Amino acid sequence: MATLYSQADSNVRKTWFLMFFFLIFIIALGWLFSYLLDNSIILIIAVIFSIFTSFFSYWYSDKIVLKMLGAKPIEKKDNPELYRLVENLCIASGLPLPKIYILNEAQPNAFATGRDEKHAVVAVTQGLLDKLERPELEGVIAHELSHIKNKDILLGTVVVVLVGIVALLSNLFLRISFWGGGRRDSKQGGGYLGLIIIALGIIAAILAPLAASLIRLSISRKREFLADASGALLTRYPEGLARALEKISSDPNQMKKANNSTAHLFISSPFKGKQSKSWFTKIFMTHPPVEERVNALRGMKV
Repeated sequence: MATLYSQADSNVRKTWFLMFFFLIFIIALGWLFSYLLDNSIILIIAVIFSIFTSFFSYWYSDKIVLKMLGAKPIEKKDNPELYRLVENLCIASGLPLPKIYILNEAQPNAFATGRDEKHAVVAVTQGLLDKLERPELEGVIAHELSHIKNKDILLGTVVVVLVGIVALLSNLFLRISFWGGGRRDSKQGGGYLGLIIIALGIIAAILAPLAASLIRLSISRKREFLADASGALLTRYPEGLARALEKISSDPNQMKKANNSTAHLFISSPFKGKQSKSWFTKIFMTHPPVEERVNALRGMKV
């Protein structure tokens, strides 16, 4: 039976597997480019690019996410109550104090990011601070600290960068294909074979972002249940987080800077009014249904 510790180790393995898979994917895409355009330099560029982006995403993906969302760092003097709450939970969980950021958003929400416990960030929206009671806010912060403790944050943040790069390269490939950038020399793989390869390349370029997104969503949904349970064990009060999730999910405010690439980082989906309970739609959801999470929390014995 999986434990919290084995799940944390699993997340680390998933991170390295994801980065390795990304390297292979970019190299394969580079080979396809080089074949279709009859230019081996493209493959060399693809290899260099894949290595650079994997390194860059490991060290700087958290900064990219914070910049994308317009998060601003705060010090203890800016919000002493929030700082004390985070400090107390860090002491209880044995974590170093993360940096704290605030998003100027009316929607109540929060997320954690960073590459490890020593370089972690907890970010909350102003709406979360304004609308939640202390036990509820404590439950949300405990949930985010659990993501850090369970080593979810690197995996979740790296996925943001990698999925974005896959989408960018796929779009570039489609543009080159439609602009007539494919091989034309029938002696070097043209004719029907060349057309088939070009067609397969176009199909791959269309499906690649979808496949990357499905992997991202699957990882996100699984880790949310684990963080809920870990956060509830940390506060010893599952009802606080359950009530917080209900308030967050029912809030009508839209997040101004919400986007598909970062949605999975938040404690609850930042998109409002787009949820569905059908099994097919659940495949594409960034988070498990709130009802399932709340029921699981209220069924816990702590």
